[in-house]
Amino acid sequence: MMARKPIAAVTGATGFLGCHTVAALAERGFHVRALIRRPEPHPLWQDRGIETVPGDLADETALQRLLTGADVVLHLAGLVRARSPKAFLAVNRDGAFRLASMLQRCAPAARLIGISSLAARAPHLSAYAASKSAGEQALRDGFGGKLCIVRPPVIYGPWDTATLSIFRSAAARIVPVAGHSRSRIAMIHVADAADAIAALAVHKTPPSLCTLADGNPQGYTPQEIMQTAAQALGHHPRYVRLPAVSIWGAGLAGSLYSLLSRRPAIFNAGKAREMLHPDWSVSPAELLPDAIARPRITLDHGFSGAVAWYRAAGWLAPAHAPR
Repeated sequence: MMARKPIAAVTGATGFLGCHTVAALAERGFHVRALIRRPEPHPLWQDRGIETVPGDLADETALQRLLTGADVVLHLAGLVRARSPKAFLAVNRDGAFRLASMLQRCAPAARLIGISSLAARAPHLSAYAASKSAGEQALRDGFGGKLCIVRPPVIYGPWDTATLSIFRSAAARIVPVAGHSRSRIAMIHVADAADAIAALAVHKTPPSLCTLADGNPQGYTPQEIMQTAAQALGHHPRYVRLPAVSIWGAGLAGSLYSLLSRRPAIFNAGKAREMLHPDWSVSPAELLPDAIARPRITLDHGFSGAVAWYRAAGWLAPAHAPR
């Protein structure tokens, strides 16, 4: 008789980090059960035997189906853009609490891994950061069992639309560089992030709180990030630093647009504060121990691979194409 595969229940499975994490869990031998709103599976986890549960964090029946019998639960669902602080909290805090409370009822012996954000350590900066911090506390309040909260930094790699803007900006003849010249921004490739989360799912006694980063946890300056992106593109642009006032102006304009249009803005005042924050580095004491998982992909190799994927997918222009 074959041994039963451990069940990993996943929210946010079709998101950027979520789809990679589902694939990493399946590779580690988990039977993955994914809460999804869209009926179609993600291309990354087709043909992997993924069980899907239609629904969202507001659907108690779906949550019960997702969580019953689970050995480990990975909560990756969340909003990164919203029109108001209330909208952020409705998903990132209240949704997290509903999940944790239902887990306490359905599978109290399961382990819960909540994927937060490095922004949660600075909740004063933005509505998003505040909601991620509140979401961490909601998981603690709702679930009394083993809980590990993970705070990733900036994640990049295949399928990401957010960091795609870095490469599109770096393809210009004159590249704007935002943020303070001495700012430090930690980064991690999505494959390393997903592998670390899957490793935590296997680990029986994970830390209560940890942070992820690549092999350079002290991070990179904004110009180092743009220069590495330009090198990955085979491009040699000129760099121009954006003054803080222009970043503030763009953020305020985005917030005004959101207020008038009643739609979430890509960039707003909160994102401006996050961008101008000088320290998004990670201290060694915060890092996930190497004994659980160790990052393998450096920024230059990761950016080169991301450019190759974006070009193959048609998201970036081919090399040497006229601009």
